[in-house]
Amino acid sequence: MFFLFKYRFLQTIREVSVMFWALAFPVILGTLFYFSFGSGIESTGEETWDTVKAAVIAEDDSSENAEAFHTFLKEASGKLLKLRWDATEAEALEMLDEGKITGIYYVKDTPSLTVGKNGLGESILTGILDSYNQNFALIQEIASTHPEQLPQAFEALNDYRQTTREETLGGQTLDPNVQYFFALIAYACLSGAFLGVRASFDTQADLSPLGARRSVTPTHKLKLVITDMTVLVLIHFINILILNVYISQVLGISLGDDLPSLILVDFMGSVIGVCMGLAFGSISKMSLSMKMGLSVALTLVPGFLAGLMFGNMKNLIELHCPVINRLNPAAVLSDAFYCLGIYNDMERFTRCLLILGAMSILLFITAFLGVRRESYDSI
Repeated sequence: MFFLFKYRFLQTIREVSVMFWALAFPVILGTLFYFSFGSGIESTGEETWDTVKAAVIAEDDSSENAEAFHTFLKEASGKLLKLRWDATEAEALEMLDEGKITGIYYVKDTPSLTVGKNGLGESILTGILDSYNQNFALIQEIASTHPEQLPQAFEALNDYRQTTREETLGGQTLDPNVQYFFALIAYACLSGAFLGVRASFDTQADLSPLGARRSVTPTHKLKLVITDMTVLVLIHFINILILNVYISQVLGISLGDDLPSLILVDFMGSVIGVCMGLAFGSISKMSLSMKMGLSVALTLVPGFLAGLMFGNMKNLIELHCPVINRLNPAAVLSDAFYCLGIYNDMERFTRCLLILGAMSILLFITAFLGVRRESYDSI
């Protein structure tokens, strides 16, 4: 057992082309991602809001409602809302067209708002106007029905208190570009398929001289498969750990603070990647170069569906055909990294691990049956 382990280990790490796809290529790809958009990623855990700018045009402030709205805007102006009072209507419209302001408030008997487009700032301005209109209508109704209750109504409006309490679930702020690095690690895990394909080639007597020598030994096929898988998972697990350290420590991309769970996901990803390669290599009789070429598609297609090339792809699939994300190991791995780094959802994280475990078992059984059923008339 020791000699099987030793020589499979030495043989694997000496395969430069295989180790390139399993380790070097993901590192290079991560570096390219970083220089493309990753250097601006920060996980501070705090949100910052830009001040919403608006102009105020006093068309007619002689009415009671217009005067009240004018006072309301003065009190509302502050850290979130910045109002400009000295602009003419023509100047305000010009600034709105140029994007220097988000909207224009018109002070008159029936206050109104003009915006140039739809967005967060425009929604904030609309919410401020709606809030004023609702409060003014409420005061009018109380004045007409129960005027004796007006002092209490004004006191209630002035005694505004925050009725919600902010709680954290332990997640972090998500920059949209982080998802590319999650998909990259998932792709790197599946790149263990290159190691598995190369190892399975060496167990087939009709394809390689080493496979012929191994086939005539009295060693049980299950023992050979388990030894190969153990060595390959160990090597690829180290590859993935190196990639994680490079992304988190060198590139400065946060992958979450739960180190044991992160290591567990890396291990499960290494297992399923190697099992994919062993299964694919064991059931096919193509040449090694053909198998390696198809392994590129075997890893890149799931990576693409998990958001490696197009970040929103996994979300689109989740919206229209979620079963693909459950069957795609790269998407499941990416989801597990989301649970650790962003959502902090351990129930969802556990589901991802169970799916990966079930896939790995099925692929390992396929690989074993593919080797076990082989028999040769002459070697």
